[in-house]
Amino acid sequence: MDTVQQEMTDDFVTVESIFVRQRNCHLLKAQLSPIFTDYYLHLMQHGLRNEDPVDSLLKNLTAYFTLHLVSRPWAEYHAWTINLRSPLVANLFVSGSSLTESVVARAFTEDVRVPDQNTLFTQMIRDGKNPQTSVILLHGDTPETWIEDYYRQSEQRIVRCFELPDENFILITAQPDADLDWLQNLTLEDADAMEKNEATKIMETRRLRFHCGCTIDKILPTVRTMKKDFADLLSEQGKLDITCPRCAAQYVVTADMLQDGPDEREEE
Repeated sequence: MDTVQQEMTDDFVTVESIFVRQRNCHLLKAQLSPIFTDYYLHLMQHGLRNEDPVDSLLKNLTAYFTLHLVSRPWAEYHAWTINLRSPLVANLFVSGSSLTESVVARAFTEDVRVPDQNTLFTQMIRDGKNPQTSVILLHGDTPETWIEDYYRQSEQRIVRCFELPDENFILITAQPDADLDWLQNLTLEDADAMEKNEATKIMETRRLRFHCGCTIDKILPTVRTMKKDFADLLSEQGKLDITCPRCAAQYVVTADMLQDGPDEREEE
């Protein structure tokens, strides 16, 4: 395991799930620096770089998605893909689960279909059952407006998103009988001082980190089943360049690695 990989180990974020009494709202908050640090270390490890505005959009989307995971039951896996037309053509992907205590994110900027409108594709899996999917048309160009569109259309309730200094983020959702006027008129300053000015109770905390879990040893069995399809490319180049679809990690597979039989190398 190299130095960068070691630095990424056990760097968890603690997300607080808080009930705002009298307002009947659910507050989720966290300091996201550890997730952002591991995200950038991951890119560095694989020689990757996302330029702005892709980088900042994916970063903030990952922050709010992390908070969203903690608003959901533990035994769920969520994956979102946002097909963007504006402010640029790109696909942003985030996924994660409280069960695995992990989130992962990546951006696609090449060979992306140009949609008529920014569109969010969601998938949720619970207890191994068939995935539940939805398609949400988005009306804004920022992660905050995307989250608001998702909650309004998919969950039929109001949500507010706030980015505070020092990479602190807040998500506040309406619960039954919520004070909607109060929620809709919240300012950044109100959100920052909420635990001082409102009656609140911490319901739970969960921890999450940026982590995919892909390794060359996990990828090889799938590639082996398709090695006939890659025969010409292997013969010409002597190797295959494989990219993880979830985190964009890059691996090199050579012909000798695709020999039949179990892989004897130890997993990391």
